Amino acid sequence: MKDEIIDSTRHWLSRAVIGLNLCPFAKAVYVKDQIRYAVSEAHTFEDVLTDIETELKHLANTDPEKTDTTLLIVPHALADFADYNDALHFADTLLRQLKLEGELQIASFHPNYQFDDAEPDDIENFSNRAPYPIFHLLREASIERAVEAFPDAADIYERNMATLRRLGHAGWLEHMKRDAGLDQ
Repeated sequence: MKDEIIDSTRHWLSRAVIGLNLCPFAKAVYVKDQIRYAVSEAHTFEDVLTDIETELKHLANTDPEKTDTTLLIVPHALADFADYNDALHFADTLLRQLKLEGELQIASFHPNYQFDDAEPDDIENFSNRAPYPIFHLLREASIERAVEAFPDAADIYERNMATLRRLGHAGWLEHMKRDAGLDQ
């Protein structure tokens, strides 16, 4: 089961995030195998927060050349997007309590992700939709290096929205069905 969860997450990462270039920084760490895929066994909100704390500490104490980023995948909890957002708020608080703010940050992905100003079925939401609730733990230093390498980083959001609008729902489904092989 754990392997299937990771395989599904890798497929989403390679097809959506990298394949559609939703995050131009993702391919390098993917190809270098610097992504940690941590599958949470948590079924409760509290246990998810414990797993987030464990993974934040792990990432902070690991050589960036070995693990640059972590995807904490939560397949058994937080199916409701509002509950996930509550957990995200507490995760950010935990980040500050651990004194890791400025060193790490947390990005959010969820199967029912919805931007504040969007309708539930808007295609733009798919930029942050993943097969499971995911807490993406990132290093601030890596983000800073990536932004320096991509001077138009501020335009990523708008470019993603345009890409998704061009694809539409049918195009998204068709794109995601294809093999996830990446040229390396």
